[in-house]
Amino acid sequence: MRVAIAHYWLLNMRGGEKVLEALCRLLPQADLFTLFYEPQKVSEIIRSRRVTASFLNPGRRFYRSLLPLMPLALESLDLRDYDLVISSESGPAKGVLTRTGTRHVCYCHTPMRYLWQLYPDYLHDWTPAWKRGLMAPIANYLRLWDYSTAARVDEFVANSENVRRRIWHTYRREAEVVYPPVDVQHFTWAPPGDFYLSVGELVAYKRLDYAVRWFSTSGRRLKIVGSGPEYQRLRTLAGPNVEFCGHVSDSELYRLYAQCRALLLPGEEDFGITAVEATASGKPVIALGRGGVLDSVPPEGLFAYEMPTAADLAAAVEAFEAAEAAIPAEALQRSAARFSEAAFTARMHSILRLEQPPTR
Repeated sequence: MRVAIAHYWLLNMRGGEKVLEALCRLLPQADLFTLFYEPQKVSEIIRSRRVTASFLNPGRRFYRSLLPLMPLALESLDLRDYDLVISSESGPAKGVLTRTGTRHVCYCHTPMRYLWQLYPDYLHDWTPAWKRGLMAPIANYLRLWDYSTAARVDEFVANSENVRRRIWHTYRREAEVVYPPVDVQHFTWAPPGDFYLSVGELVAYKRLDYAVRWFSTSGRRLKIVGSGPEYQRLRTLAGPNVEFCGHVSDSELYRLYAQCRALLLPGEEDFGITAVEATASGKPVIALGRGGVLDSVPPEGLFAYEMPTAADLAAAVEAFEAAEAAIPAEALQRSAARFSEAAFTARMHSILRLEQPPTR
């Protein structure tokens, strides 16, 4: 059986690329197809595969601006020779074209936020006024295309109950839930230091703005790991007690998780891999109480609040600090085991109906 994996773009290593790594280990014969590819920014296991990038790849530095051309680029990829295609989707990857006899399974991290769930926020709050007139007709065209491409998928797999509901709401398609793999065994607990932690790409929907403002005035320390288009704006909001760490090595990230007081998630997460990484380190999560974090964090480790405001965040932090000494770190670490790569592989092996390995 010839297998292809279509991943939206290969320009960094985040949660979606960790899922792709696990799929590569599950399907060692699979070829990779993508819109944009920068080898030095992805892991060795991804670089070791045969990777085909679209004709847009020379413009990868400006990939966000090329969104209107992505449907054409995806449909130009040649997947005629494959029996099984798996699209790894939070961009438009499921739009690839396949033969009638090819089975297409979409592992969906989320329908495209900027076209669906968060479109009103992007249009009215996060896009400069001069761009809005251009954005509306392009987004309308892309929504029509994105909705139509759901019909090209034989089976949807969602990374959480939250995303399963989004898939139904957006495409009117059912989906099976398979939690993404997390390298839980490498995370350890250490006595907490004097700082809170945030990990992720610095983009508008992560809603770090109000959290940075509040931490800057509260006197509490916050360390932020990651980079992205919101970096400069967040720096202007930050006081001296907010530290931007940029990209860090795996060993440094493990240390930060182990030594933080709690992980901060001020925006709605599709699933929340960072939340699992925190609980695998025995650390609780202070989060906006919506979305995937309700799947990924057990009640004893979740300090949720209702609205993305500084006042609600302050109340949640104060509730956490009152309960901090009694939080069961060992129970949080045990809860993270259900998100191991072994659990992901077993579920995907069954869904993809792969041949069982020969018995010895």
